[in-house]
Amino acid sequence: MIPGNTNAPAVTGALDDQLGGGSDSSVSPLDGALWLIRHGFAVFPTDHPGLDRCAGIGHGHDPATCTDRGKHPCVPFTRAHTLDEDQVRRSFGEQLRNVGVAIGGVDGPDGARLLVVDSDRPGAIEDAAAAFGYRHTPTMRVTTAKGHHDYYWTPGSLQLGNGLGALRGKFDGDVRGPRGYVIGPGSVHATGVIYELVDPEQPPVPAPAWLLTALQTPAAPSVPRPAGGAPRQGGVPRGALARLIAFVLDSRQGERNGRLYWAAQKAFQHARAAQMDARAVANALRDAATRVGLSTAEAEHTITSAYNSRNAQ
Repeated sequence: MIPGNTNAPAVTGALDDQLGGGSDSSVSPLDGALWLIRHGFAVFPTDHPGLDRCAGIGHGHDPATCTDRGKHPCVPFTRAHTLDEDQVRRSFGEQLRNVGVAIGGVDGPDGARLLVVDSDRPGAIEDAAAAFGYRHTPTMRVTTAKGHHDYYWTPGSLQLGNGLGALRGKFDGDVRGPRGYVIGPGSVHATGVIYELVDPEQPPVPAPAWLLTALQTPAAPSVPRPAGGAPRQGGVPRGALARLIAFVLDSRQGERNGRLYWAAQKAFQHARAAQMDARAVANALRDAATRVGLSTAEAEHTITSAYNSRNAQ
């Protein structure tokens, strides 16, 4: 089913009003999940900050100590998403869960793929468009605790991941491609803010050409310089380091952070022995991690943690 398709099952005006801007605390993740599947968006349950303990899963994730509440998938979302209303009612009506949108589970018009631009502050994507000499193209938007999610269609022939490309340094946020997910409307952020649709009648529009070009254009490396002194001179990782990059590229959902952390520790060890530039190693690891679905921020955090752990030994 195509989001925005006039042949989609009708959604009550009351639900549209609830999920739109200015909604109140009566809006629930179930409301959001029902709206989403009726408009063709595949959903799955995630942790909810109202629970005493994180319900999320994933390799290396400890629910007992989790502090980033409300966002972790409760199921392997690349396989366990659904458009079935009965399953949605069971998943969100019988237990406390936020709703995730499985981006790769959404079929767009003429084979288009979904892309979600996640702005970490209001106006971030508008400012990025201006930096490239364009105006922002309005589309389906969901407000978040910090900014907003903008939903776009991209040509099915493009292989877009979660990398920022030339947006790096010009955009405060991330993008989510087919192997990623975002938290959907009706969900509750850890701060108590409810994710809301700005206009329930606005479907995703085709991504503007400037955005697609920027995402496919390699950017100059901008990974922060790791702590511990000036990096040594050297080139792009080779040999054992290349095998570690391949190890990251072979990661599956639920094991990506753990494999990246292990590979990064080993890679920095090899880099030190070979007097290679730590920044080049970090850049290669980050690019591999974003290709398998991690956000740029997640990848850089894990890589920096591995670097600091290796240098503390």
